This record gives sequence, C-alpha cells and structure tokens, in this order.
Amino acid sequence: MSVRTADPVPEMVDPGRGRGLVDVARRRYLLHLLTRKDVQVRYRGSALGWAWSFVKPAALFTVYFLALGVFLRLNDSIERYPVYLFSGLILINLFSEAFINSTRSLVDNGALIKKIYLPRELFPVATIYVAIVNFLPQVVILLGVCLAVGWSPSIVQVLGVLLAIVIVTVFALGLGMLFGAANVAFRDAQNFVELIVMVAPWASPVLYQWDMVRNVVPDWLFTLYQLNPLTSAVNLMHHGFWQPTTDGGRIAPDVWLYAGIALVTSIATLALGQLVFRRLEGRFAQDL
Repeated sequence: MSVRTADPVPEMVDPGRGRGLVDVARRRYLLHLLTRKDVQVRYRGSALGWAWSFVKPAALFTVYFLALGVFLRLNDSIERYPVYLFSGLILINLFSEAFINSTRSLVDNGALIKKIYLPRELFPVATIYVAIVNFLPQVVILLGVCLAVGWSPSIVQVLGVLLAIVIVTVFALGLGMLFGAANVAFRDAQNFVELIVMVAPWASPVLYQWDMVRNVVPDWLFTLYQLNPLTSAVNLMHHGFWQPTTDGGRIAPDVWLYAGIALVTSIATLALGQLVFRRLEGRFAQDL
C-alpha cells in the first residue's frame, strides 16, 4: 500500500506583500485585463474616441511648429524641422502619458485595491502598456512622413529608436512607481509630476538642437544636460528618424555612450521605484 506524501507547505509571506514586478510577469493575464480595461475606458463616451490619440500630438506639433519653426525661424536653420520636431515630440508625449498615468494609477484604482489583493505593481505597469498603445499610431504617421522624404536608416539607427523607447518606458515606470507610491499618502506628488512633465520638452532637445545648449552653458552643465535620460532618448530618435532624411544633420557627440548611461540610469530608477513601492505598499489600502 502506497503512502501519500504530504503536500509541501507554501512559503509564508506577510499579508499584502508580494515579489514586486516578478509577480506582474507571473500574472500576465491580469495585466492583460487591466490594460484592456484602461484602453476601453479611456475614450468611453467620447465622440472622437481613438482619434484623440492623433488630435493631441497634432495640436502640440502645430503650436510648436508655428511658434518655433515659423515665427522664430528654426524651420530655416534646422533641416527637415517638422521631422525633427515630431520625432522628439512623440517620445516626450510617451514619457509624459506613462509618467502621469502611472503616478495616478493607484489612486484611480483605490476601490479595487481596498477590496482584494493583487500585485499593486500591475496598475502602473498597465498604464505603461496603454501609453505604448497610444504611441504606436503616432510612430506610424512619422514613418509615413519619413518615407515620403527619402528615409533610409541603417540597422544601427533603427536599433537606436528601439533603445530610446526602452529607456523612456523604463524611466517612466520607475518614476511612476516612486511618485505613485508617495501619491497614495500625499496627493501633492501628482502636482509635482505635472511640473516635471511641463519642463520635460524644454529640458531635452525636442524643440531645438543640442548645440544651442552647448553654445550658452559651461561644459560641466552641458555634460549634466546630456546625462538626462530623456536627452539621450530624444537624440536616438533624431538619429534614427531625422538624420537619415537630411544631407548631413548633426547628432550630439558620444550619442551611444550617453545612451548606455541613460539605460543604466533608467534601470536604477526602476530599482529605486520598486524599493520605495514595496516599502509603502503595506499602507496603500489604509491610506486610500
């Protein structure tokens, strides 16, 4: 007669605590459901629906192009300025949407968090997916424009575009988890995030060329400017989309060196965000 061995006792963990982003990877179905819900709810009751994904960046592009390209004549000094502007602008839009929505994700889902337990990281990660879904149609438009004006990138330049997207999404997720965890207890955090997002297009070479900064600031300050992950990501976007459409557009020096530093910085920011998130998540249900 065989003897049935006892089932292994599961590892004991503190209530309401998990393994962080590892649990998100193990619960991909829940992530899919949250992402689909956010996508469906986003434009529910809207007459334009998904068209808003195009209207908002188009409006920003028009305003900046008229103010800077036409009135300040950057269109004359920067070759293919519309491509230059739009390629950087859509990347900053991706960062802004991902950062703001991931910061608000816990508060927006407070009712669900107070009722059941599921990995809290699912909420900011889902907002990153939604931001990417809204970003992709804008990339398609940019690709169409670039192809129309003779876009012929190298494999390295295409890989640079993919690296730029990775840098921005990882950086936005890390910041979103950091500020999102603080926002549960202190709603001032989301107001501070809005200030960061407002400054972001001007703190990176989206609207102007990098050499305009180098010509007016000390070398040490220009180095700090290049260490900004958003600066490196925007330079990679220009390297992949704008430069192949020009006859000799200049990209910032050491673009790949600073891109590597930006990737490390983004990963470090994500690790810091996860650390703070796990330290504070035990109070989320209570504070909400």
